[in-house]
Amino acid sequence: MWKDPAMRRHRVVVLALDGVMPFELAIAGRVFGSAQDTAGRPLYDVLTCTVDGRPVRTEADFTIAVDHDAGLVRRADTLVVPAAAGRGPLFVSGALAPPVREAIASRPRRTRVISICIGAFVLAAAGLLDGRRATTHWQRAAEFRALFPRVQLDPDVLFVDDGDVLTSAGVAAGLDACLHLVRRDHGSEVANRVARLCIVPAWREGGQAQYIERPLPPGVAASTAATRDWALARLDRRLALAQLSAHAHMSERTFTRRFREEVGTSPARWLLQQRLDRARRLLEGTSLSIERVADEAGFGTAAAMRQHLRSELSVSPTSYRRAFQAAEVAAP
Repeated sequence: MWKDPAMRRHRVVVLALDGVMPFELAIAGRVFGSAQDTAGRPLYDVLTCTVDGRPVRTEADFTIAVDHDAGLVRRADTLVVPAAAGRGPLFVSGALAPPVREAIASRPRRTRVISICIGAFVLAAAGLLDGRRATTHWQRAAEFRALFPRVQLDPDVLFVDDGDVLTSAGVAAGLDACLHLVRRDHGSEVANRVARLCIVPAWREGGQAQYIERPLPPGVAASTAATRDWALARLDRRLALAQLSAHAHMSERTFTRRFREEVGTSPARWLLQQRLDRARRLLEGTSLSIERVADEAGFGTAAAMRQHLRSELSVSPTSYRRAFQAAEVAAP
């Protein structure tokens, strides 16, 4: 648990860059600014700055004005770098504007740094992530890897805590990472109070997977498209490769090769993903029992579904439902 030797409040400095995304900018203030001790005293000072102290444009249709320039970074205990517009030299060549680089480099050695969403590009360009494990929004993972090959990117998790440097995935994962830091600093009771005030889940582990949409490829003129549709209508049954290839009137070898060409993965892997997607929809939108969901999605047993869901998303069916089901829906 964090203790300040100077008996002052921990100072969180948020560095707003040009094109900052408003939601991501507000996360640190909302989470750290809500943390209080049992007597109702604030546990953090949250201050926002820009590189030169001037207003910056946001990704929305307005600008923001701040009271501080980057000199504030030199007094930061935690430095937060929210996502900014995902375009420009940083996202083309990995080049960071010298004033931004200098601002980040001016932080004290003890300062921990956290990025939110594609703010990880800034940390990587500043050299803070070399040789480290990190994450960012899954949509920008390929660009990130190409620009920063020395970073051990894991685009499948919500956040990565590497001690003094933390990186989080898109939008709400920034909330999870900041709550994680509050919990690390002051314990679960304080973090849970913050979560209740912000009306967000009190805890989602960093290793939990990002919920990435994997849409079915269009099947126009695709030789396995009719079989994919046939299989989707029968996900609650056992479907072997022999059945799939027979339906497509191909040998198993030809079917597998064409399936990979059209879908980009094997028939078995695709089937598993479709079953997981159906299970997710049922968990989100119905109050069917876990056993019934497993049966409807074709897993056969709740244990099998639980194993696959944990393997793919690092979360149990019950935890997934708790996080995603907005309202109780009567089972059909």
